[in-house]
Amino acid sequence: MQGWDVESLLTVIPESQESWMFHFPGLTWTKLQAQAMGLPQLTVKTRGEKERELTDLAFGLEQLKKSLGIDTVVSGAVASEYQRTRIDNVCEKLGLKSIAPLWHKNQEQLVREQIESGFQIMVTACNALGLNKEWLGKKLDASDLPRLVALRKKYGLNVAFEGGEAETFVLAAPMFKVPLTVVRSTPRWRDDSGYLEIEEIQLGPR
Repeated sequence: MQGWDVESLLTVIPESQESWMFHFPGLTWTKLQAQAMGLPQLTVKTRGEKERELTDLAFGLEQLKKSLGIDTVVSGAVASEYQRTRIDNVCEKLGLKSIAPLWHKNQEQLVREQIESGFQIMVTACNALGLNKEWLGKKLDASDLPRLVALRKKYGLNVAFEGGEAETFVLAAPMFKVPLTVVRSTPRWRDDSGYLEIEEIQLGPR
């Protein structure tokens, strides 16, 4: 949306839910997001061990550099110094530029712009106070933003979930040629956190 000529998507799939760098729920369905955008996707598996998983990220980027001649990596980091600095370091070692167009953007403004521009964002994991079971599987709309802001004031929640308070899956966006539809899913909730196990997604409306 900012004019970058995107050649390919890279998805790193951790075996562990405890990955410090990469999302866990719903990653097997990112192949449909790639199809919806009409872009090739390279997937790389990692054990999800802290710091060691960066080696797998570097492997994937090196493959794309060799096969497609990419010279820049665009990531969605907003406020995580941990993720941003490690992506920067991996790129520097590989001779790649690292761009984070959302870096330090006001999170409330960011979520508002995403919703208003047509992003359909579904919550796939809840890991913070205030995000109870009702948020799991919820598709965010404009009415949810004031609620998230209230949770930020009460619990210190990152409105864009940048601190790992929640994870999301995008079902529609301006760059999608067709939307995605969740056909079957099961919430997995334990004590005060949980995730959505997505069992079937189809490309296109139901």
